[in-house]
Amino acid sequence: MRQRLLQYLTCPACGGSLELSGVTAGDGSHVLEGELNCGNCEARFPITRGIPRFAALEKLDADKAATAANFGWQWQHFTQEDQRYADQFLGWISPVTPEFFNEKIVLEGGCGKGRHTQLVAAWGAKEVIGVDLSAAVETAFAATRGLDNAHIIQADIYHLPIQKKIDYAFSVGVLHHLPDAHRGFLSLASKVKPGGHLSAWVYGAEANEWITGLVSPMRERLTSRIHPRALLHLSRLPTALVYLATKLIYRPLNRVAGGAVGRHLFYNDYLMAISGFGWKEQHTIVFDHLVAPTAHYIPGREFEQWWRDIEATEVSIQWHNKNSWRGFGRV
Repeated sequence: MRQRLLQYLTCPACGGSLELSGVTAGDGSHVLEGELNCGNCEARFPITRGIPRFAALEKLDADKAATAANFGWQWQHFTQEDQRYADQFLGWISPVTPEFFNEKIVLEGGCGKGRHTQLVAAWGAKEVIGVDLSAAVETAFAATRGLDNAHIIQADIYHLPIQKKIDYAFSVGVLHHLPDAHRGFLSLASKVKPGGHLSAWVYGAEANEWITGLVSPMRERLTSRIHPRALLHLSRLPTALVYLATKLIYRPLNRVAGGAVGRHLFYNDYLMAISGFGWKEQHTIVFDHLVAPTAHYIPGREFEQWWRDIEATEVSIQWHNKNSWRGFGRV
């Protein structure tokens, strides 16, 4: 943890200011071992391996703890990088562009392995604070440790230890895995200062009826309950089917007659969006859809209401890849 991160932190229990104490290890840039103390309610939060820890999984409800544990395992295993991440990320947060991040204080709600944290830091953010509940923070910290404007903390998105100083907050692929996705959205929005902006990308209910009817019951009753390492191997079969379909059917047919044939294929927009990725990334995508105990598919009307609930202006809501919703607005 870099000491200047303190100016953006607050006690998640009472909103009081935090002080650094008990530093026992550091590397010149980061406090690696120490403690954050609240001067108001006397709460204490450890800093271990360079990461401030504001949430203990054993204190969470079972569903949220299981989701965090499974995703933590996932992002500590699938640590690969891909040059396509930048375009994929921009697709999720459109109409935001790289230039938008210049000199902004940015909050990422659910940073996973830190791939988007890295991009935002490289695109000129003044500071980017990546928050995740899971053990994925270990991977994210390792990936961003050398970036002077990147910070990683472990915390519950419902109880963010962040002051209302954020210029831009975003959450990609995280809110729909919370027990209450709307509550997570409101919590993230509450940290954006007046005039700041917010982005969110979530699974859509529309066009995903085949997932909610067939895949979700299997995920809830079976795949999310088995050990992730076993699921890693079991998920190779559906990955092979997706991989072969994207490479041998979808990509070729979308090149024929200006894509006239491909447009009629099942789930064409999404499968074409991932068709450029190699085996490792497609395996990550399939595994991701099978590992989470909780996954909500949000109807468009409900997603629109979220933005009305925070009285956002200049709102842009778009149907992405014909299977998900992305939103952007001024808070």
